[in-house]
Amino acid sequence: METNIKTLSKTGKMKVPAVVYASDKLFELMQQDKTLEQIKNVATLPGIVKHAIAMPDAHQGFGFPIGGVAAFDLNEGIVSPGGVGYDISCGMEYIKTDISVNELEKNKNKLLDALAKKIPAGVGSSCTVMEKDALEEVLFEGARYSAKQGFIDKKELKCFDDDGRVDVGEDHVSDKAKKRGKNQLGSLGAGNHFGEVQSVEKIFDQKTANLFGLTEGNIGMMIHCGSRGLGHQIATDYIEKMEKEFNYSSNDLIDKELIYAPLDSQIGQDYICAMHQATNYAYANRSFIYSHAKEAFEEVFDNTAEALGIRLIRDISHNIARIEKHKIDGKMKKVCIHRKGATYLRDDIPAIIPGSMGTASYLLSKGKNAEELSFSSTAHGAGRVMSRSKARKTLDEEKIRNGLIEKDISVHCISRGGFLEEAPPAYKDIDEVINVSCELGLTERLAKLKPILCLKG
Repeated sequence: METNIKTLSKTGKMKVPAVVYASDKLFELMQQDKTLEQIKNVATLPGIVKHAIAMPDAHQGFGFPIGGVAAFDLNEGIVSPGGVGYDISCGMEYIKTDISVNELEKNKNKLLDALAKKIPAGVGSSCTVMEKDALEEVLFEGARYSAKQGFIDKKELKCFDDDGRVDVGEDHVSDKAKKRGKNQLGSLGAGNHFGEVQSVEKIFDQKTANLFGLTEGNIGMMIHCGSRGLGHQIATDYIEKMEKEFNYSSNDLIDKELIYAPLDSQIGQDYICAMHQATNYAYANRSFIYSHAKEAFEEVFDNTAEALGIRLIRDISHNIARIEKHKIDGKMKKVCIHRKGATYLRDDIPAIIPGSMGTASYLLSKGKNAEELSFSSTAHGAGRVMSRSKARKTLDEEKIRNGLIEKDISVHCISRGGFLEEAPPAYKDIDEVINVSCELGLTERLAKLKPILCLKG
């Protein structure tokens, strides 16, 4: 276990140590970009408590490394858009079914085509334009709006953090952000976002799997997306506001991408409200996509979603700042946890950790050491090992496609560039990431999932 914990001692302006949870192999990969520099920079921020953390999938991001976790004191601490990300509340859903791999086999192409028709994907992908009142309701009600409209069952709200709705208070989202979001609800977008049909290849914990209706040999679906253009614009708006409001010098701010506002400041509170509104939008967005996916399954298998055993198991945001209680220095304390590309671990519902479109993904249970080591957090995926531009320039499209065909994986991708950017060689070894998480006791394996059909922007 100790070999998977790398401690970067306090130096310079660091207020706390930085801790990296990684094998030697993953740590070496992190040294090839600015991951370690960035997590040390996070450790210099005001009000940070205990330590700054880089998860096993960590790689260079904007401000915080992607895979970064940090907790801040509510009185002396800060909130930083760079610690949340531009895609506010980007996250995952996992949907189980009672459909077997054998039943899928003769319907594979039909299902991929149906999903592609039902779920818009790609840069600027859009859906039906929402009326202003409906969009406002989404921003305040989140997945509860989806339940009200019949897109999800009210019982499924418990599968979301915050029961699918974060309290907001007042409206702090700009008209420009709302304009960008009004026609994107129910769409995947581009980048690393996807919808993937997978088989449950292996169950590691049958007792827990039974609680969620997971069966080896059956298929499920994983959805990855966030708050789309609305969240991106909110991040842009508040980064600009904070830069104008505080005008930090290099003595105050070691990296301008870590621009922040004190938690007790007006602009800090306004950003948190706007971030919550984006979170509600993301909850609704993923639930809309789930509804579209159900329609595709019903159409292809000529049966109702209920009869097909389709049910939401988990929805989680992995780009978010939350007020949570954690045990720090022996005492329970409320802090503002920033998770930038990191998964919140709950006691009652599995965590979702995707690989790439050519590799396994996992469902994990919370481990015994998660609270002590990581504020109940783990990785959010495999983590990039190659920049998007490098992937486009260096990877062989034909070779990647042939490799997927050999594995019997079918991919519907809107653009060639998007396909290469998200190709398996662009990502770290998911099994290496999962091994570190499980060996540290952050998580325990529940199920291994194998990709079959993948829809990408």
